[in-house]
Amino acid sequence: MAEKKRRSIAAWFREMKSELKKVVWPTGKEVYKNTLIVLIVCAIFAIITGVMDALLNSGVALLLNI
Repeated sequence: MAEKKRRSIAAWFREMKSELKKVVWPTGKEVYKNTLIVLIVCAIFAIITGVMDALLNSGVALLLNI
């Protein structure tokens, strides 16, 4: 039974190795470009969230002061 398990683990590692050879890794320039895009989108969403939070806080404050 242990021998059968070893074969399956060894087969899994062989398959993993062959799959990793098929991976097309991004170039440094592509990584830089994609990272920049992600940071810009995060900044935009942070600004939108901050503005919405301020507006909703003002609205709630106005409702509580009525």
